[in-house]
Amino acid sequence: MDRTVVSAVVAEAVLYQVAGGVGRVTINRPERRNALTWDTVARLRDALARARTDPDVRVVVLTGAGDRAFCAGADLATAAGGGAGGPEDLGRLLLDLWSLGKPTVARVRGYALAGGFGLAAACDLVVASDDAVFATPEIDVGLWPFVASVALVRAMPPKVALELMMTGRRVGATEGVRLGFVHRVVAVDQLDAAVDDLAATLAAKPPGALRRGRDAFYATSGLGAAEAIERLHPLLTEMLAGDEAAEGRSAFAEKRTPRWPPPATPTPG
Repeated sequence: MDRTVVSAVVAEAVLYQVAGGVGRVTINRPERRNALTWDTVARLRDALARARTDPDVRVVVLTGAGDRAFCAGADLATAAGGGAGGPEDLGRLLLDLWSLGKPTVARVRGYALAGGFGLAAACDLVVASDDAVFATPEIDVGLWPFVASVALVRAMPPKVALELMMTGRRVGATEGVRLGFVHRVVAVDQLDAAVDDLAATLAAKPPGALRRGRDAFYATSGLGAAEAIERLHPLLTEMLAGDEAAEGRSAFAEKRTPRWPPPATPTPG
């Protein structure tokens, strides 16, 4: 796999780096615990749009700079002010993650609060250090995590999400595993290795099957069983006749590692 590293500053507050099929998007406001201004949300959307059409990116890792926080939610010093952007843009950011067409991994160290919790929960998988803390403390300042709640109720049992939103209580990474929204918890000094290993595993999978399967997962997760099956069985028929399935069968028969065809170039938007 190509190990060329490509780095770019999408904006001062958001960094974008590509290496080995993995695109890393970093919220770069450590002095503010990576809190989100509306401009930062816009720049995150720009970075995801870039990753979506970047043929060198097969997996996206979303993280925060520094060792104090993944993302502490909205920057309250700017959230209520004027200027461009608003809560609807945070909602669009979550939709961007779900419609990306590529696996997403949240690398969480320290605090993931409010919208930051929602941002992590909107990723396909969450790998957290054992000092990670998750919470929706909006209720304690007279607010409610309306937008983040959409991600939270899809990442854990809805009544569990409701309890967290009503109480604002803090949840450690180990409890997050038990509740279902954290997929792996590791010691701080093992976090990067664990994320890199997971990202490399995903990057080595057939990109077309991952894209179509992931899209189908999100498209049918709220449907009844009969309607979901009606939508899904034609996809299996299609994929059985596709190039990736043919290569997979050949590799299995020849006892070798599959050589997946290059992914189709996705269309912007």
